[in-house]
Amino acid sequence: MFSKLAAVAATLPLLALAAPLADIVGNGSTVADDGKYYVESEGIRANFIPYGASISNLWVTDVHGLERDIVLGFDNASYYGIDKQHPHLGGVPGRYANRIKNSTFEIDGEVFHTDPNEHGGLNTLHGGSNGWDYRNWTVVAHTTDSITFSIIDEDGEQGFPGQVISYVTYTLTPYQWHLRMTAVATTKKTPIMLSSHVYWNLDGFQNPDEATALNHTLSLPYSGQRVGTDGILIPDGTILPNQLYDINDFWSSPKQLGANFSNPDLLGNCGTNCTGYDTCYIVNRAQNGPYDWHDKPVATLASPWSGIQIDIFSEQEAFQVYSCGGQNGSLAIKETQGFFNTSRPRVVPQYGCIVMEVEDWVDAINQPEWQRSKRNIFGPGDGPYVLEATYNFSVNHDLSAPYNASKATLSGY
Repeated sequence: MFSKLAAVAATLPLLALAAPLADIVGNGSTVADDGKYYVESEGIRANFIPYGASISNLWVTDVHGLERDIVLGFDNASYYGIDKQHPHLGGVPGRYANRIKNSTFEIDGEVFHTDPNEHGGLNTLHGGSNGWDYRNWTVVAHTTDSITFSIIDEDGEQGFPGQVISYVTYTLTPYQWHLRMTAVATTKKTPIMLSSHVYWNLDGFQNPDEATALNHTLSLPYSGQRVGTDGILIPDGTILPNQLYDINDFWSSPKQLGANFSNPDLLGNCGTNCTGYDTCYIVNRAQNGPYDWHDKPVATLASPWSGIQIDIFSEQEAFQVYSCGGQNGSLAIKETQGFFNTSRPRVVPQYGCIVMEVEDWVDAINQPEWQRSKRNIFGPGDGPYVLEATYNFSVNHDLSAPYNASKATLSGY
């Protein structure tokens, strides 16, 4: 097994498999008492955990000069494995992110059946009930500004063929978070599609006037189209237009997530009887000719209250947006979030967050006419699957609302 790891590591020069672990936590350990690994750079710091190779905390400073923890998670790393109902908080879904129709796919005439873990067994979501974001990864490198996790997914796990070895590296540079995910199929052809499943609230649940993320402004400048789905969000083979000024138009100009919630057309937009977004938007950049994915963001999210803005850069060709309509107040916020001196419940309300997933087209393995096989199917003779993304954090003073110190007193941390 070690020889396989070494061979794979040799193909991934950015991942220093043998790099020493750095003692960077204040108590002299590589891991804090809460089980989290600490990483930082100028203007940004974060905690990561082996469970799901997840980000659990991310702090940036807002327009008011206050540091906010803007991702959902749990206070202690051990709780992720206890609460099996957690909604993929900050982890890496795999080996195939998002949904697989009928929990079935075909490669070279052979039919495979994956774990049917959603909608009463009608489909597979995020790799199955024991997907990668429900497993403990191995920390193989940890420095003051970077951490690398690895996982070995064996042949037959959750019904997927062949062994896959994967590495995920998170690196912080001034005001930036960089992701690099790689995976190698070592024995058989198999589907691979990863993502980062982070739940964001750019106000850190500390906006005294708004508990949800519906005030956040979203821009998807390349996404004039989306993947058509049925009532349980399984792609039906169609690619739909996001018509100008329609409910799914985030490409013509930025708009708030909640801008169209009074529009009756939004009912059913995220599945049967669902109001909001759980949508795979296509990223169309080819018409502009050759491009460097580092040059322009595929998405921008900003809060008018905190002024925090994220510009997301990636080479992936789809972008899933989920407006957290499934949250029902049962998930607690962290000690680093919200208020301790108000009557507002310390929970995530419906629409209290937004998930943004850089990835490929959903269920492309069951849509051969989309011609995505080279981005979805990998075998021993192929190069590694690679996903890269950069999140740039800044303060947008033009968007920010006036700060009322009397209503926004922070306490408890």
